Amino acid sequence: MFRTDGRLADGRTIRWYDRTAGREPSPDTRDLPTTTPMSQIRRDPLTGERIVLAAHRQNRTFMPPADECPLCPSRDGYASEVPSDSYEVAVFDNRFPALSDAVVDVPTEDDPLFASAPAHGTCEVVCFSERHDASFKDLGLEQARLVVDAWADRTRELSARDSVEYVYPFENRGVEIGVTLPHPHGQIYAFGFVPPRAATELARARAHHDATGRNLFGDVIARELADGARIVAENDTWVAFVPFAARWPVEVHLYPRTQVADLAALDDAQRDGLAALYRDVLTRFDALYDAPLPYISAWQQAPAKADHPDRELAWLHVELFSIRRSADKLKYLAGTESGQGAFSNDVSPEAVAQRLREVADAFDGGSGREVGESS
Repeated sequence: MFRTDGRLADGRTIRWYDRTAGREPSPDTRDLPTTTPMSQIRRDPLTGERIVLAAHRQNRTFMPPADECPLCPSRDGYASEVPSDSYEVAVFDNRFPALSDAVVDVPTEDDPLFASAPAHGTCEVVCFSERHDASFKDLGLEQARLVVDAWADRTRELSARDSVEYVYPFENRGVEIGVTLPHPHGQIYAFGFVPPRAATELARARAHHDATGRNLFGDVIARELADGARIVAENDTWVAFVPFAARWPVEVHLYPRTQVADLAALDDAQRDGLAALYRDVLTRFDALYDAPLPYISAWQQAPAKADHPDRELAWLHVELFSIRRSADKLKYLAGTESGQGAFSNDVSPEAVAQRLREVADAFDGGSGREVGESS
């Protein structure tokens, strides 16, 4: 992997990731005003959760026509967010960030009931490919591995920043999810706090370790492998399964077989295995129905700081799920789910795993290659 850094017209950083050396950063010729984020974090006095308020994002770019896509390469007559006529993987600072270390004029309030502070952190956009019509599953293995390397590089660098407590790569795909740009891409949020789901999982891991002396995530992987009913696919370094208590109609978690704290800590074999199995699972997702499956891909990593008391218990994994419950129906959160967080699922996890295993004949799942892709 070779990384080349450049500057966009308003001062933001862009990073090109290539498989070969020699790229020169391209100048951004646009006349862009400098954006001053005014994001604020407020603490909910009833739950203790932190809520980010980012009113400046209300007018961000929304579903532009393909010939005006800001994530495609720039060309004669059109300058995009990527100032080069081609790229493999590009990562740049979000023009409309929910979190930013550049937040100014937002006071800190230490009120015990209504506490607030500037929403420090970082938001980045990760372009998986220059192809506007691609999806992650359409990437070749080398291209998918390059994205993994970019995720790892950003995790390493962002984790080292003083303001960052948790690095969260994720992808939203599909208009049903609320995607505002259809070009294949994901995002990375570097939080100044450990977000609620990660904090809950780590608290459960701590309680399990205190009670048994074992790692919660390792025990879950071992039970899933021993049972086998919910295993979807696996290779030498990774395993994918529908979780025992799945919340969503289609939900698959991917874990490395050995404990790894975060993406930056993956070795070469684990990165290769992730690229192959992740594409495998996403291909199965799209084979379920006649249309691509909308999904959210949520990476769970260790807290960024080495001195966090629960970092040693974390086990990198991705929680991949879709809101589609049938070919023509979406799952909408019910009152019990939105109001109380008490999920119910109309689909058996074992049945979903069986369906995802059965669609493997649509492609060569064992190798992670698409039908017809050369080795």
